Amino acid sequence: MNFINRALQSLWAKKGRSLILIGVFSAILIFVLAGLTIRSGAESATNEAKKSVGATVTLSADRQKMMEQAKSDSGTSEDEASSRPDPGSFTNTPVNLEDAEKNANLDGVKSYSFEVSTSATKGDDIEPIATEAESTEAESTEASTSDSEAAQSMGGPGGEQMPGGGMAQMSMGDFQITGVLASADYTSFSEGSATLTDGEALTADDVGTDAVLIESALAEANDLAVGDQFTLKDADDKDVTVTIKGIYETSDTGTSMGRNFNFMNPANTIFASYTLANQLNGDEAATIDSAVYQLEDPQEMDAFVTAAEKLIDTDTFSLQTNDQMYQQMLSPLNNVSSFAKNIIILVAAAGIIILTLIVMMLIRERKYEIGVLLSLGEARSKVILQFFTEVVVCMVFALGIASASGNLVGNAVGQQLLNQQTTTTANAAQDNAAADRPSEGGPSGSQGGQAPSGGPGGGRGGMNFASAFTQTDAIKELDITVSPQQIAMLAGIGLGISLLSILLSSAGILRLNPKKILIS
Repeated sequence: MNFINRALQSLWAKKGRSLILIGVFSAILIFVLAGLTIRSGAESATNEAKKSVGATVTLSADRQKMMEQAKSDSGTSEDEASSRPDPGSFTNTPVNLEDAEKNANLDGVKSYSFEVSTSATKGDDIEPIATEAESTEAESTEASTSDSEAAQSMGGPGGEQMPGGGMAQMSMGDFQITGVLASADYTSFSEGSATLTDGEALTADDVGTDAVLIESALAEANDLAVGDQFTLKDADDKDVTVTIKGIYETSDTGTSMGRNFNFMNPANTIFASYTLANQLNGDEAATIDSAVYQLEDPQEMDAFVTAAEKLIDTDTFSLQTNDQMYQQMLSPLNNVSSFAKNIIILVAAAGIIILTLIVMMLIRERKYEIGVLLSLGEARSKVILQFFTEVVVCMVFALGIASASGNLVGNAVGQQLLNQQTTTTANAAQDNAAADRPSEGGPSGSQGGQAPSGGPGGGRGGMNFASAFTQTDAIKELDITVSPQQIAMLAGIGLGISLLSILLSSAGILRLNPKKILIS
């Protein structure tokens, strides 16, 4: 073990050289440890994202197949005009509630939502917030009466087909009725554009009741408060009494089209249970427009779809998957993890090169010492082990420095990388959303811009249900901590760097015999 004593004596005698080695090794190990901790933090955040975000699967009528069926039912003809499907033959089949509940009981479902969209006409004890086109009560009443007469003349409140195969005109109504299972899961509330200011939110316990949520402007204009009742007209023009359970406030300003129709004014949106929405729609059957299932693990989405398709009529209904938020959250994390891996590889490679050059210069200065040791019969392996011991001792001190400061460097570098990647991903998502956004929307920007139908003389609405659940914010910080496993891995990397640098730097001298070394 004489080579160990010689190594320690050499380090003590050449303190300046030892400090240089410790400083260089510290810099290398600090950045390697930063890469290890950043990658570990990104992987932990990815696992948390799987638990918190999940993915959504939407069960609804398959519109594409309905259109194809309507076209095939119209018959085939060489005349293009005659071969077009009859608009009146297109019907939107509602989802059976029993089928939707069967899917909700499948494994992996974290939560689910049932929704119905329709519209309703005002009763005698409430007035909608008038639009610019209907700024007075008299004009609003006249327009409502005109709509009712038009609906009756074209087939009654059910919106039947007009003679000649055309689609009947439908009364748009005064209020948009959004039927939900729980209002807190609806996009407007989960994203923060709507906030409950008084009363209580709608929950599953309100299914089958007359409880509703109304907007604060509508409540103020009609002097209504929580607990008050008012009436709406259903599809058969019958009075339906509803009770105010809560009052919410919306930041949605609507669109230009909303200035032409009362029901498209965001202040005229009324939230109710999906059963009450069905009642106003004139549908007493246990059906819904759409069911949205949020899964616990996005990676199990395909397995859920496969199992759910066995429980539904795939010729009529479809399952649309959406893990966009999960993928959007993973994108910056995957980029950070990949970058951290590159940091480890590049810094380790650079460390080998730098240490090799430094040790090579130091060994060349000690050629005489090497020649004397070899001439005295010292084995070449022990000479290499002496240099290796010197570097390893410096590495141990550097390992302590890296362990103390690597966490700070890892947090700083990791946070900077995450912020940069998150900003890039968010900008890309906004650009894609802007490209896909229609020029005119519906009453709410989150509802796909489709007018609700199904009130007096209407069918069912076609809202975008893929975003019906709470939107999870992008991960804004990484939990970067130094663990004993990472220290052990760092020590292993440090030993490897030390060994390779010693072998590369000493090969040129140790291949010579002692006589040539001493003569040179």
